[in-house]
Parts: sequence; C-alpha cells; structure tokens
Amino acid sequence: STSSAAISSSTGYTQGSVFTFPLSNGFPNVSNPSTQLTQIEEQAHGTLPNGSAPPPPHADSLNSLGFIAFNELMEVAFFTELIANITANVPGYDNIPNQNQVLAILNVVQAQEELHELNANGAFAKFSGGDVITPCEYVFPVDNFNDSIALASKFTDVVLGTLPDIQTIFGTDGDVGLIRGVGAVIGQEGEQNGFYRNLLGQNPSALPFLTASARDFAFNAINQNFVPRPASPPSRRHPLDRNFAVQSPSASGFFLTYVNQQNKPFSVPLMNEQFADGAVTFTASFPGLSQEMNGLTIAALTSSNGPFATVDDVAAATLFGPGLIEIN
Repeated sequence: STSSAAISSSTGYTQGSVFTFPLSNGFPNVSNPSTQLTQIEEQAHGTLPNGSAPPPPHADSLNSLGFIAFNELMEVAFFTELIANITANVPGYDNIPNQNQVLAILNVVQAQEELHELNANGAFAKFSGGDVITPCEYVFPVDNFNDSIALASKFTDVVLGTLPDIQTIFGTDGDVGLIRGVGAVIGQEGEQNGFYRNLLGQNPSALPFLTASARDFAFNAINQNFVPRPASPPSRRHPLDRNFAVQSPSASGFFLTYVNQQNKPFSVPLMNEQFADGAVTFTASFPGLSQEMNGLTIAALTSSNGPFATVDDVAAATLFGPGLIEIN
C-alpha cells in the first residue's frame, strides 16, 4: 500500500509500505522565504545558510550537489516514517524508553535534514539552470524501533564516509567555495550518529578514523536498499556510475575487497563460487578480528585484487556492491 506523510501521524507505516512525498508542510516544495521555511528552521534550531553563493561549480561538483540532495530526500523520508510510527504506537515502535525525549530529538533531526536537502537542491537548481532532484518512492526494510535506529546509524556511517569524498571532488575541481558547507554537515551527521549509537548501547564514537566511502557506492546503496524503482543519476548530463554489472558468465577470477577505516583496501579470494539464475553466490573470509575491522566496512566484488590506494579505486573496479557490514 502507499501512504503519504500527510496522514502518517495518525496511521503509521507497516514494513513494506511505500513512503511518498510531499510532506504535510509541502516539503520538498518549500519556497525561500516562506512561512513553511520559517517553521522548518524553528524546528531545526537553525537556518539555511544565507552567505554569498560561490562561483558556478564544475560538472562533477555539480553532480555531487545533486547526489547530496538525493541522499537527503531519502533521509527525510526515513525520519518522517520513523516519527510517524513512534507517534502512532505502531507495534514494534511502542514502549520506547524516554519516548518523549527521543521523539523531540528526532523531530529536530527531521527538520535539519529538510534544511540539508533544501540547501543542496537549491544550489543544484541554481547552478544547473533550474533542474531539481525530485524524490523517489521509498521502502525501508525495518519493522521496529531498534532496527530502525541501527539502520539510521548504518546509512549515516555511509554518509560520513562519502561527504569527505565529495569534499575531495570539490577540491580537485577547484570548487573550494563548496567545501566548508559540506564540512558543517559532516559534523552535524556525526553528532546524530553518536545519539543513535548511544540508543543502541554502543560507544557514541565508533572509530578513531571513520571508514571512507565513495559517492558511487553511496548512490547505489540507496538505490539497492530503499528505492523499489531505481532512480536515475542525480544529473542527466553528468551521470554517476549507477550499475555495477558482471559481463562474465562465471565468478572466476573475482575478489571480495574490503574498505575499513582510513586503511588501504585489501582483497580476499572468493571460495565456492556459483553462478546461477543471474546471481553469483560465494563465501569469503572476513578477517575482522585480526584487522581490527570495527565500525562500518564496505565490501565489494571486484575484478582484481588491486592494489587499491583509495576507496575510489575500489569503486572503479567494482562489479557488485556495496555490501555494508557493521561491527560494534
């Protein structure tokens, strides 16, 4: 069934139901200035940036702005659905310790994510000549509060690894005027994840150096996990690598490559490879204990065992991925 945020506060969502925009406040179609924006800013405890716009960015930087908007739309959908389920006492979302405090915090987070999206999509529209990133339909594979918070922590880990990749793209392209704003979001997302980890009984800070990710990994993770009808890349003119596809009829010669923390990616050989009905199945070792692989690990089926210097090198060699593994 399909539900909309306008009615979600009274009904909630069941696992497998489809979340659609707009929200009851019109989001993502919110004008600046407007009464709706003022209300979002009050709920978020802060405002959209009002400084001077940087010079027009290069094509790849523009595509990164589009990806940020694409990701933030997903996050707004997720937190809106989570808030609705808690508010409606949907089974699995009832009897939450300190429920009123948790709801108050999540409502702030939801509004902050709305501002993240409006900022990124506003910049994308300005520099693309009026194009905007439109929302998808979303399905979130959770049916209780703890799993929802664990999922929020996982996709926030991916965001925390991806935004530095985007900062690197901005710096490489010479679009330095965009770097500071992304840095502000990185810190804000880190504050969020400390809260989620604390709710899960984990140490608020997972690692001394968080796991690196790549923009293409993050884009595909959203499409594969939350979007029932996969989205087009954020910019039609500058597409992301959307499809990781295997051309070979077998899995022979492939490797499972791991990215954890800020360490060099490494690969392990596949074992017991089978290719049937369009799917590759295999087993592979996971040296989590010996390598101190805590926090987020990104796994990808690659066409070689490297050597890989960066996560972007892994993404370029990926056939299937990403797999997201969380420890501690």
